Amino acid sequence: MTTRPCRPARVLASALAVSALLTTAACSDGGDGGGSAASDVVASPVAEKSRAASPQAARTPTASPSARLTHAGAQAALITEADIEDDWNQVKGAAAWGDKLSIGKVDVAAFLTAKANAADCQRLLDALYDEDLLGKPSGASALTGFEQDDSRLLYQVAAYSPVRLSSSLAWLKTLPDKCDQFTATDAKGVKRTVQVTTSSVPKQGDARQGLHVTVQGAANGESATLTLDVAAVQVGTDAITVTAGGLDGGEHDSVELAVRTGAQRLKDVQAGKTPAPGPGRTG
Repeated sequence: MTTRPCRPARVLASALAVSALLTTAACSDGGDGGGSAASDVVASPVAEKSRAASPQAARTPTASPSARLTHAGAQAALITEADIEDDWNQVKGAAAWGDKLSIGKVDVAAFLTAKANAADCQRLLDALYDEDLLGKPSGASALTGFEQDDSRLLYQVAAYSPVRLSSSLAWLKTLPDKCDQFTATDAKGVKRTVQVTTSSVPKQGDARQGLHVTVQGAANGESATLTLDVAAVQVGTDAITVTAGGLDGGEHDSVELAVRTGAQRLKDVQAGKTPAPGPGRTG
């Protein structure tokens, strides 16, 4: 079986408990899992790419005439503490979250009648690990992270190939059926139960998909559940993705607010405007 090199994990979770819950063999099929230091997010590499405006792009309501997201534009489109409620605190050094962590290897044998679906479920776990639910960006990208108690929220803005973006969103829509419940196994053979359901997303942008992912297992000898709320929204040929949660539960309300404010910020950037400051905290 091919061994894939370990990379910094980008799954959101509590620092200590999640390490015990989800240390797996995604980086290597044997050994001690390559280290189980807990961690979560790594800032995505930022690249820039010109995308020539076509007649079709010019007709896209949310795309600017230039149809080109720059690094500065992606940074400006990121949400801030003022854009989301509760007690989220923005983390300047999100790259410091990058220790090794993955969710697991899908138990293909458990897919009795639809073994092809196992590949999609594995792709989902790998995408959560790599923080590339929509595939690798084809142009500029920017990422920021927030913390609140034991929960974390990761927000990304990026430019994508139109074909890949459409294909990735269509793929995400199939996962609640293909991967409604399956088993993942860690490096020590301990099994985790993973469930995937559809989650609502505010009607922003041109297309959108939400997922609610739970991983049930044990941490420090006790049962524990990691819960992640995920949203992906297409805005022209760019997109935003939000992933939030932890061992205390999901963060659906925060994800929805991040989508509403973030989609508007990205639209403003695409139109050549400076995004308005957020409304600030409430309560």
